[in-house]
Amino acid sequence: MKINVTSFLLIAGLIIGCSPSKEQYASTSGAASYSLEQVVSDPVVPWGMAWLPSGELIYTDKSGSLKMVKNGELQDQAISGLPEITVQGQGGLLDVAVHPNFEENGWIYLSYASSEGEGRGANTAIMRAKLDGMALTEQEVLYKGSPNSRRGQHFGSRIEFDKDGYLFFSIGDRGNRDVNPQDLTRDGGKIYRIHDDGRIPADNPFVNQDGAKKAAYSYGHRNPQGMTLNPETGQIWAHEHGPQGGDEINIIQPGKNYGWPVISYGINYNGTTFAEATSREGMEQPIKYWVPSIAPAGLAFVNSDKYPDWKGDVLTGSLKFGYLVRSFVEGNNVTGQEILFENAGRIRNVEQAPDGYIYLGIEGKGIFKIVPSGDSH
Repeated sequence: MKINVTSFLLIAGLIIGCSPSKEQYASTSGAASYSLEQVVSDPVVPWGMAWLPSGELIYTDKSGSLKMVKNGELQDQAISGLPEITVQGQGGLLDVAVHPNFEENGWIYLSYASSEGEGRGANTAIMRAKLDGMALTEQEVLYKGSPNSRRGQHFGSRIEFDKDGYLFFSIGDRGNRDVNPQDLTRDGGKIYRIHDDGRIPADNPFVNQDGAKKAAYSYGHRNPQGMTLNPETGQIWAHEHGPQGGDEINIIQPGKNYGWPVISYGINYNGTTFAEATSREGMEQPIKYWVPSIAPAGLAFVNSDKYPDWKGDVLTGSLKFGYLVRSFVEGNNVTGQEILFENAGRIRNVEQAPDGYIYLGIEGKGIFKIVPSGDSH
């Protein structure tokens, strides 16, 4: 049985600059202790992170740049060849992913806000490209949400490959909750599944439904900014922002309706209600919800031997409270949680890297690695 314990916060001073900060924050979890070691002191919005097989870390800055850390050093030159990116409210350069067979095909995937296509403003786009040194080549747009909107909220958008090589991505409801999430003919408020080259899988749930978005895999979502593969079950897990309360973690299943905005555990920001109820037949219940909202961002399962007491659990960043949440996972259920690294800052992303370490992207501070006590790395 997992015990819900309160983390202890130790602050050894915030160091911003080129020197790494290994004892900036520390947390105890069961018998093990962990600290945050600063890897990158680039004070931007590190939205997405991914690793090349050769060990380089590439990460996105929401303002529109793709950067690389090689041999522990942030490269002075940003990666060139990006598409035209619209920085609009919550939109900009968002997630990045490396193809599972990158060593054979060399593909890198990006999500970003794009003004291309129908309407003024922007919507979420998914593209792939190859990396030649510090330049992207062979760029291909695989999917573009439409129509564009001048609203600045709820672009999504996380990218995740499953074990079969399908590419999942999310697009938020774009601030149009009363139309987009429940309408399968419209983009927004959905999680999508495509082949790695943009083709629509023949067994997608809505491919035979007239007018439906054929790439849609599930619907009734608000703004999913966390998505990860459960390495044990092969299922895609995602979380999404609620309004005032009602953040959710869901297991994504084909064709399912996750209820937004018909059902919700949240209320409007002005304190009024809008949802019919918290449940309704034919709509999925979250496996975890937060009231009040924590503003979740980033989601990662832990299966690394570096964190033996966390194995099998899932980590979520909190933008609102500036801490990391460890949710205890038993099968397909969340049974409790632990708060880690209080006051660390607005944690935008959480990833377990190929080297087994967990990395956090923290807005305005940089990228940090969670280091177990006594680790000599």
